[in-house]
Amino acid sequence: MSEAGFGHDSRLREAFPEDTAPRYLVHDRDTVFAAVQGTVNGLGIHAVRTAPRAPWQNAYAERVIGSIRRQCLDHVIIMSARGLRRVLARYVSYYHDSRTHLSLVKDAPRSRLVVPPEVGPVVAVPQVGGLHHRYDRRAA
Repeated sequence: MSEAGFGHDSRLREAFPEDTAPRYLVHDRDTVFAAVQGTVNGLGIHAVRTAPRAPWQNAYAERVIGSIRRQCLDHVIIMSARGLRRVLARYVSYYHDSRTHLSLVKDAPRSRLVVPPEVGPVVAVPQVGGLHHRYDRRAA
């Protein structure tokens, strides 16, 4: 979709940075989706509602929301929308660059080099405001 299709709405450009909207929006029966139904339809996105009380029908979204809540938001106090965006941006950076994933053989989605012990001792690098840490070897 071209930028002209997004009009002047910067939130849509932020949501779809590649200027392409998805074909489907899978959502539950929350009434908040009624407010965005016109926008969703205007973008040519087909809205698909899940069955009542069936979170398994949107398992990927449920998993990522649960991870964000358990590993980040349950441990901080959010004072504003700006603060929430800042914390979530830091968590996403941590998630992609540092957090190990069993499905990736204990590597992060953005792979990093294995540093030999000769380089120096292991040091903890705080991330997400000290909530999580990345462990690297640093030259002495």
